[in-house]
Amino acid sequence: MTTYLLFFALVLGVNLMPAFGPPTWTLIAFYALNSGLPLPALILLGAVAAALGRLLLALGFRLIGRRLSHKRRHSLAAARAVLERRRRSALIGLGLFALSPISSAQLFEAAGLMQVRLLGFTFAFFLGRLVSYSLYASGARMLRQSGLGQAFTEALTSPFGLAVQIATIALLVLLARIDWSARLGGEAPAPHRKE
Repeated sequence: MTTYLLFFALVLGVNLMPAFGPPTWTLIAFYALNSGLPLPALILLGAVAAALGRLLLALGFRLIGRRLSHKRRHSLAAARAVLERRRRSALIGLGLFALSPISSAQLFEAAGLMQVRLLGFTFAFFLGRLVSYSLYASGARMLRQSGLGQAFTEALTSPFGLAVQIATIALLVLLARIDWSARLGGEAPAPHRKE
């Protein structure tokens, strides 16, 4: 039981990190190789912890978003209104994004800043992570331990990985700086939205 709790806490902690956290799949692969825990339990627990961590991260950024200027909140509300009008497309896009190995931290940070409804967003992320973690965990059994350590180190230190993180942070800042209400036209709904 302690091993499950430690795994859950690690995955939750990594998914609370706003940037530069190691990919959750590396933790799943590490535990798949070294713990003897059944893969279905690791995958399900990992997906739940990741979804909870990202939801909490988005809620934290929602609080930060409330401290932005009225103009910024109004602009982000216009962007949210466009997303909500195209809700099905946004959820499909999120599902596809959730299958990719790219960090989802900035996506959830943006959702929090825009006051997007988070439960459906998080559920789509959870479903996508169930699929991707299943693929990674199954593949982990084929790696040797040394290969996993190298993959973990490369994920944290690779110039490409760092560049992607920095680029997504820059895009998040840009998201908040663009006057969406002027670009999208029309009046935006009120900046605050309850879950």
